[in-house]
Amino acid sequence: MESFYQTHHHLLTHLPSHMIRRGLMDEIDRDKRLIGIKGSRGSGKTILLLSFAKEFYGLHNRECLYINLNHFFFTERSLVDFAGVFYAQGGKTLLLDQVFKYPAWSKELRTCYDTYPELQIIFTGSAVMRLDVENPDLADIVTVYQLRGFSFREFLNLTTDTQFHAYQLQDILLNHQILAEDIVNHLHKKVQPHFNDYLHHGFYPFFLEKRNFSENLLKTMNMTLEVDVMYIRQIEQRYLPKLRKLLYRIALEAPCTPNVSQLSKELDISRATVMNYIKYLKDARLINMLYSVGEEYPKRPSTIFMYNTNLLHAVVQNPVDSLTEYKTFFYNQLLKGNTINEGDNHADFTINNEHLFCIKANRFFTNNPLCYYVVNMDVGEGNMIPLWLFGFLY
Repeated sequence: MESFYQTHHHLLTHLPSHMIRRGLMDEIDRDKRLIGIKGSRGSGKTILLLSFAKEFYGLHNRECLYINLNHFFFTERSLVDFAGVFYAQGGKTLLLDQVFKYPAWSKELRTCYDTYPELQIIFTGSAVMRLDVENPDLADIVTVYQLRGFSFREFLNLTTDTQFHAYQLQDILLNHQILAEDIVNHLHKKVQPHFNDYLHHGFYPFFLEKRNFSENLLKTMNMTLEVDVMYIRQIEQRYLPKLRKLLYRIALEAPCTPNVSQLSKELDISRATVMNYIKYLKDARLINMLYSVGEEYPKRPSTIFMYNTNLLHAVVQNPVDSLTEYKTFFYNQLLKGNTINEGDNHADFTINNEHLFCIKANRFFTNNPLCYYVVNMDVGEGNMIPLWLFGFLY
């Protein structure tokens, strides 16, 4: 046990000083006893756990302990026994990283919850993991939160040492000109260079590491497929090349309407398997699926996008089409707290079954007053809103 405390203290002591505080820290209900934090690989789940321990318990408080369940120690000792020892010694909050690497993790979390009534457990897991209603062991006891990659706002705060606040969608729709002017002036009218950097490499926190970002992201994508998807979904390893090829085809053609029959022939798998694989890629936060209002999986999506623009730049070797980039960014940033569907009346998106949005590469278009136009410009007017401002939603 003592070695785990030493590791815990070392990790907290060496937390990166330049990391910004994630907004999810304020959303977590600390009164809940079992909390799951899901997120794509590379989104910063481990840093979030350690930041939670440091902020709410400090460096030397032994009532909180971070452990990685990938440790060899847990090949012979059970999580339930370990939690019992921690609890008996006055432990209050156990932070568990990579729980999916531990066999029977959900059953033992349930046992811990039922056995140690004053113990709080916060655990992180892959975006692919089944929680809530999909997991009968935890459905009635777990509270699940989603950790996303950096928003454009968080990226700006980190790279420009600013303290910009997030806005509600309705604030942006009603007051976008005032908000944009204030932000642009604060950045000395240089918002576009920062925005271009974000589109290329700003979504994942590891852009701060002194490694080639694109190579690191490609490695992360492969690890997501090999571990998060193949391992958790229990897919035979021999099907990995087909999954990788499917993702590559989508990246090259996105946004696209998937031709399931053609993909079935090319990959030599059934149409049902193609749809399953597309769903796995969506769950892993590698792609996004867009449906018409009232439709959902298992129907074929009307359009598939890559999950974020960083993935596009990492996979597509040729320059990324600007309109593709803009639509991918808009979809990604609107994901939190909004319902996104295919647009009608020539719009690209319907948001919350209410607002129509058209994404444009420039200002030269016929203006429909029933639609909001999202354009890559510094400051908008009327129903024309700058694209980058939607990066301030979280």
